[in-house]
Amino acid sequence: MKAQEYKMPKHAHEDVEQGYLFQWAARQECILPELWLLHHIPNEGKRSLAAGAKQKRQGLKAGVPDLCLPVPKGHFHGLYIELKVNKNKTTDDQDKWLKRLGEQGYCTHICYGWEEAAKVIENYLKLKGA
Repeated sequence: MKAQEYKMPKHAHEDVEQGYLFQWAARQECILPELWLLHHIPNEGKRSLAAGAKQKRQGLKAGVPDLCLPVPKGHFHGLYIELKVNKNKTTDDQDKWLKRLGEQGYCTHICYGWEEAAKVIENYLKLKGA
């Protein structure tokens, strides 16, 4: 899937980019079957105070990366990606999660747009070992 197949608006939202990434992943599963395990961790969004409190009681934590590929490669246990668009920056909570996941043996990346995320995933899946 090539970038020109998708006409991205100048100010695309992360959910749009993420949708394109999952379309790419679905098309690549015949070549890279591990992509079936790629999933989004729904941790964002507006919610009422009551709903937010309930989700916190159920384990919701601020800063958890957007995407997880639980496939060991190289010396890593799996891959976590924080997906950003435009000039968005990571929050302190996101930085803490990425650092701590890295300390636990996970490969972590901050990717700007679906194309960068796709390249990171492809390169990760090419790692030898595990």
